[in-house]
Amino acid sequence: MDENLYRKAVELRHQLHRNPELSLGEQHTKERLMNFLRAGSRLELLDQGRWFCVLCRGTDPRRPPIAFRADMDAVPVEEDPALVPYASRCPGAAHKCGHDGHSASLAALGLELDRNPPGRDVYLVFQHAEETGQGAKECVEVLVRLGVGEIYGCHNLPGLPLGTVCVPEGPAQPASTGLVLRFTGRKSHASYPEDGRNPALAIARVITALPSLTAPERWKGLALVTVIQVNVGERAFGTSAGYGELLLTVRGEREEEFQRLLTQVETLAREEARREGLALSVEREDTFPATCNHAPCAARVLEAARAEGIPTVPYRDLFRASEDFGWYTRRLPGAIFYLGSGETCPALHTPDYDFPDPLIPLAVRLFARLAR
Repeated sequence: MDENLYRKAVELRHQLHRNPELSLGEQHTKERLMNFLRAGSRLELLDQGRWFCVLCRGTDPRRPPIAFRADMDAVPVEEDPALVPYASRCPGAAHKCGHDGHSASLAALGLELDRNPPGRDVYLVFQHAEETGQGAKECVEVLVRLGVGEIYGCHNLPGLPLGTVCVPEGPAQPASTGLVLRFTGRKSHASYPEDGRNPALAIARVITALPSLTAPERWKGLALVTVIQVNVGERAFGTSAGYGELLLTVRGEREEEFQRLLTQVETLAREEARREGLALSVEREDTFPATCNHAPCAARVLEAARAEGIPTVPYRDLFRASEDFGWYTRRLPGAIFYLGSGETCPALHTPDYDFPDPLIPLAVRLFARLAR
C-alpha cells in the first residue's frame, strides 16, 4: 500500500480509537467506516443493521467468493487520556483489544482492492459484538447465503515479535462461557444460623473443588475455570445470608471437553445446593465456540506470508482468550492468524495497550495476497 493510503488508514484508526463503542452499540463506528469506504472507493456496501459487509467484485466471478473479517467493538476499560494524543473520549470504554486497528486495516484493504481488483469476489465483513461472542454468529448466516467459500481473520498478539505472522493448524482459541450460579436459601438471625439456609458453604465447596475438576491429567487440552465474582449476603452483621451468586468463566480448548467440563461444574453446583437445601438457577452468558483453523486455510496464510516476505513464527502456546471467529469456522473453511504486536507490547485489555499502526500494511498485504 502506498504512503497516502497508509496515512489515511492510520488517521481512521485514530478516529475510531477516540470514539470507542461497546458491543451491540457500534452504530457511529459502523457509520464512520462506511463513510470512509464511500469516500475512497466505488465498492458496494451491504448494510446489515448492526454490521455491514462490502463487496469487491473480482475479475472471475465463477470462483467462490472469499471473505475477510474485522471486529469493531471496544472493551469496558478506562484509558488514561495522557497515554496517546488520540485517547478515548468515552468514559469506561476504549479500544484495548486492537479492533480499531483490525477495522482500519480492512477498510484500507477495501480501497486497495478497489484500485487493483482481485481474481474473485471478496466480501469484507465489519463485525459487531465480538467481545460478547454474539456478532459472528449473526454474520455467518449471511455469508453462507452469499456462497462464501472461505473466510480469514487476523488479530494482533502482544508477546510475538513485531510484524511477524503466526497461524495455528487446528485448535486456535478455546471455547468459553460465563456461568452465573444463583443459590437461594433463607435468611435468619445471625445468632441462629441453623434456622436459615446460608449458601456460603455450598459456594465455598464449589470453589475449592475446581482445582481437582480441572486437573491437567483429566483433559487432553486446556480445561480452565476462573472465579470471576462471589457475592453472598449483605453488610448486616445481625443477618445470616439467604442468597448468593458465584460467577465463573469456564474455558476449554476442545469443544467436546469444554461441554463435558461445563456439565461437570453445573452438576457440582446442583449437588452442593441440594446438600444445603438451596434452590439453584444457572445462566450462561458470553458464549464462544472453540476456534479451530482448517489446515489448508492455515497453510495458505503461511504461503501468503512467505510470498510477501513477512517473517513467520511457530504457534507454540494456546492463545487462551476466546474469539467468536469459531462461529465462522464451524460453517465455512477458514483460519484466524496473529500479527505480532511486539515482545514488550502491553497485554490486551489492559489500560496501557495500543494497537501498533505498522501492522496495518502487513494485514493489507496478507489479505490482498490471499484474495488473489
